[in-house]
Amino acid sequence: MMKQLLAVVFFCISSSVFAVSPEVTRLQQEWAEIKYKAPKNQHEQKFGALLKVAEDFASKAQNDPDLLIWHGIVEASFAGARGGLGALGNVKNAKKLFERAIELKPNALEGSAYTSLGSLYYQVPGWPIGFGDNKLALEYLQKGLAVNPDGIDPNYFHGDFLFKTGDFAGAERALRRALNAPSRQGREAADQGRRGEIEQLLEKIAQKKKASGTKGSD
Repeated sequence: MMKQLLAVVFFCISSSVFAVSPEVTRLQQEWAEIKYKAPKNQHEQKFGALLKVAEDFASKAQNDPDLLIWHGIVEASFAGARGGLGALGNVKNAKKLFERAIELKPNALEGSAYTSLGSLYYQVPGWPIGFGDNKLALEYLQKGLAVNPDGIDPNYFHGDFLFKTGDFAGAERALRRALNAPSRQGREAADQGRRGEIEQLLEKIAQKKKASGTKGSD
């Protein structure tokens, strides 16, 4: 279970179809720079610094669902970089931020809070260490997909969940839908990084299917 928490790696989940504030844009862009371009041994320090920025922004707009989502994403990313039981407090706070965003505006950032919360539920250890729950994970991931069925992130995380729970054929279908997602204006670095993760996961699926002698999905 400790390894599960150490492996929590978080994400950027929003689309630029709708206008977002300069504060959210800054968090999105700096998040992508850290996640996909900074050396991993610098992630804890850099995400920690970005978390302070997110906290400052959110303190001035406590009922802005977009900022709540991005505050949660940055906090979860910091938890993933920090690792260990010490990160549980950050993960629990991220959960509360996503839940608050859903209360205020469920479809904010094209349902990003649903996908974010679903991702937490399957990546965090279950009781008694954490609150992980695959049933709730699938429920929230499906809610995110219902809002944004063609998005790169909801399809990626649905595919990742299916992969981790052993449904390789379903995972492959979801990941290929993610690869076909439309590009997001202003989010080129995030899209490029996410597609790289998708390709890596598809390769893992191909290896597992080859080892088991099964064919790929249609």
